[in-house]
Amino acid sequence: MTTRTEQRHKHKKRKGFKWVLSTVIVLVIIGGASLFFMWNKISGTFDAMHSPLDRDQSLNRQKALASLFNNNQSINILLLGVDERSGDKGRSDTMILMSLNPKTNSAMMLSIPRDTYVNIPEHGMDKINHAYAYGGVPLSVQTVEDVFDLHMHFYTRINMEGFKDGIDTLGGITVHNRQAFSQDGHQFNEGNLHLNGAEALEYIRMRKQDPRGDIGRNERQRDVIKAAMDEAASFSNVIKVGELLTILGGNVQTNISPQNVRQLFSSYRGTRQNIKTLELNGSGKRIGGIWYYIVSDEEFNRITTEFNKHMNAK
Repeated sequence: MTTRTEQRHKHKKRKGFKWVLSTVIVLVIIGGASLFFMWNKISGTFDAMHSPLDRDQSLNRQKALASLFNNNQSINILLLGVDERSGDKGRSDTMILMSLNPKTNSAMMLSIPRDTYVNIPEHGMDKINHAYAYGGVPLSVQTVEDVFDLHMHFYTRINMEGFKDGIDTLGGITVHNRQAFSQDGHQFNEGNLHLNGAEALEYIRMRKQDPRGDIGRNERQRDVIKAAMDEAASFSNVIKVGELLTILGGNVQTNISPQNVRQLFSSYRGTRQNIKTLELNGSGKRIGGIWYYIVSDEEFNRITTEFNKHMNAK
């Protein structure tokens, strides 16, 4: 593995605004009780979403996962939000690292700024969200694993076509807005806001008016995820659960298998009760005329240490 110090010595825009609703897959699994009772009706949807990585076929990996679940150990999930259009593979404009610890009933969440300057295997130093353009989900997973020295047990990836309808099916979400702003004709005042799907999308798009830029946007992403988890936890309309999964079915890929879904529901649903969020601290810098988010080795190591502490807590 290339060391982080070595990564910094190698060298290498596109507007992105899209968020992750792949989290809805995770939040419904660990938060929505209706899913358990509808299993026979909606398992086909999960079959359609199931898209394993090549390494998932390994017998050793399957045994390792089984051991994790059997011993109620922590798992890590990489959430990817991508904007793919006809003739364009797209980039993962949102990358969220999430860790679930069933022993402490807690979760840890890190939004990775899309401009973070890292080494992408076989492509050199570049923005971390370009990993998806170069090699899709497999390279995105490998890059995050290398950068943070953490193993990703699962991933979920969504194209944003399903975002608005998914939030609307949940009945909208409620968030607390810390800064009044407007975005594409939508006005967001300070205080508690109930957002429909279109509003939620615009709420997480804004970054230019935010003095913290992408960091502020990442914070709003995490707030929306938490709000959606809370909504899913009380989501009791079994017909609507099926509708939600149908909406997501054509827009989501994940290597979480139907069997894993049942295990996540039975052992990990309590982790949503205590979610700790982390920020990746860094600073902006232009290299070769391109804007990057520069993060020190010490900061990467700090994040890795925090995740390891969370994963090993009992």
